[in-house]
Amino acid sequence: MAKKPNSKSAWPKGFVWGTSSSSYQIEGAVNEDGRGESIWDAQCKKIGGVAFGHTGDVACDHYHRYKDDIALMKKLGVGAYRFSTAWPRIQPTGTGAVNQAGLDFYDRITDTVLEAGIEPWVCLYHWDLPLALHDRGGWINRDSTGWFADYTAIVARRLGDRVKNFATFNELSVFTLFGYAYGWHAPGLKDEQAHFKSIHHVNLAHGASIDVLRSLVPDAQLGAVHNFTPAVPEKATPKNIKAARDLHEHWNLAFPEPQFLGYYPPGLAKALEPYIQPGDMAKICRPVDWFGLNHYGPIFCKASTEYMHGFAWGGSPDNAPNAKVGWAIYPEMFTETLLELTKRYKVPVIVAENGCGMGSGSDVPNAKGVANDSHRVDFLNQYTAAMHEAIAKGADVKGYFVWSMMDNFEWGLGYSQRYGMVHVDFDTQKRTPKESFHWFKRLIAGAPVGAYKNGKLPTDLRAAYEKAREGL
Repeated sequence: MAKKPNSKSAWPKGFVWGTSSSSYQIEGAVNEDGRGESIWDAQCKKIGGVAFGHTGDVACDHYHRYKDDIALMKKLGVGAYRFSTAWPRIQPTGTGAVNQAGLDFYDRITDTVLEAGIEPWVCLYHWDLPLALHDRGGWINRDSTGWFADYTAIVARRLGDRVKNFATFNELSVFTLFGYAYGWHAPGLKDEQAHFKSIHHVNLAHGASIDVLRSLVPDAQLGAVHNFTPAVPEKATPKNIKAARDLHEHWNLAFPEPQFLGYYPPGLAKALEPYIQPGDMAKICRPVDWFGLNHYGPIFCKASTEYMHGFAWGGSPDNAPNAKVGWAIYPEMFTETLLELTKRYKVPVIVAENGCGMGSGSDVPNAKGVANDSHRVDFLNQYTAAMHEAIAKGADVKGYFVWSMMDNFEWGLGYSQRYGMVHVDFDTQKRTPKESFHWFKRLIAGAPVGAYKNGKLPTDLRAAYEKAREGL
């Protein structure tokens, strides 16, 4: 059990404060130094593939400005930086020849982060599959397990002497559901069987990657970064309750259950049965050291015949608390989630992403260079207070990473949403720390925990939510 905090020394000894990013969202330089094309490069070229026709071609130009960005992280005072390596930058076609210039870039990132007194946390896959592998089936192809294991070995051999925390994947349920079932994200498919195959093959790839990392970096701490977000019926009807149950299995359980417990949740198990070969579950269920959690707020869902699997995103309750961020937030459900994960999977939890976005017109620096993002300060204040509450109640939480360090390319939303603690002018690439940057710096330095605002679900939705999760 984690050490119970108090109001002044609020956090357990050794608690890790960090910030997160991903390769395609910040690097740019998509055609430089031998990088291959990714499925997100292709998605950006599709008509309607990304809002406003935005692309990641330049993004934050982090490929050229990483030293300045890491200097800002040092100024912020974080102890860790989670970044992802881009598979197509390292292996342009996904298999075969290694692009040394790509590996050299991540060498430079790792060394610069360490020189700043910051611990590098590497995520091996944050959605940018090499396009050449998609042309060979991508995650629909069972061979993807071996492709990913080989790629893991390349990165581990190059960075494992300095990097001691590795994540295999980020948000496995998002890129499989949105990419293969809903068509919202790359590669843009709407194919039920493709979705089921992708779930199982990504799980197999995770297990294979863990085994490679254990062999090549035996002193590393390993995990994967999962969504685990309460799925709440938008209205307390039997159909919506079933939809919430199904979404919970797809969104929250499809990857952690087999990876930690060795089996799929009951609603998915039958659908995946045709793709499971003898010995597969043992290959997936490999020992890991922590559970990476990405959590923003509950999903309100409803039954729908329009979308695959019978569920869809719905509306939040009237007058729901939202901290002016445009979606309902219930920090108490963050507390509940941290406690549930500690009990369910019995490893420490690392909050790998938490934060909030606003429209592109928000957070703009004024004439004095001040970017007032009070909505983000309010959100982070409430959620870190909810995390503090969870630790006091016994949740084993070892770290907290804000998403994100700076405004960036937000996938299908392009640059229409800003999540950063640092404002980026995408015309000039000027960086301006926002008020949330200064707030987080004070928190890391030991500022008191904020007030815990315990926003409660309406009674009928709470009952429906609990019914949807019965037996799971």
